[in-house]
Amino acid sequence: MYTSAYCPYCSNAEKLLSKKGITQIEKIRVDEDSAILKEMIEKTGRRTVPQIYIGDYHVGGFDDLRSLDLQGKLDPLLGIS
Repeated sequence: MYTSAYCPYCSNAEKLLSKKGITQIEKIRVDEDSAILKEMIEKTGRRTVPQIYIGDYHVGGFDDLRSLDLQGKLDPLLGIS
């Protein structure tokens, strides 16, 4: 997950994933290195954080993650039955 130091949406994404039992989250801080921010923008086409990946699948931001959960599509992506 691409993230930054103060990011309420990043915290919300972590809380949602934690509720699903996902506690190991790789956090890539874009606010500490402009090259990483540039990499994120090139990779995702977006400038905001969080940018969430599940494996190689780009979920998007917190709203996208929450939408997948509300549609019942998040658990299968996480391997939860």
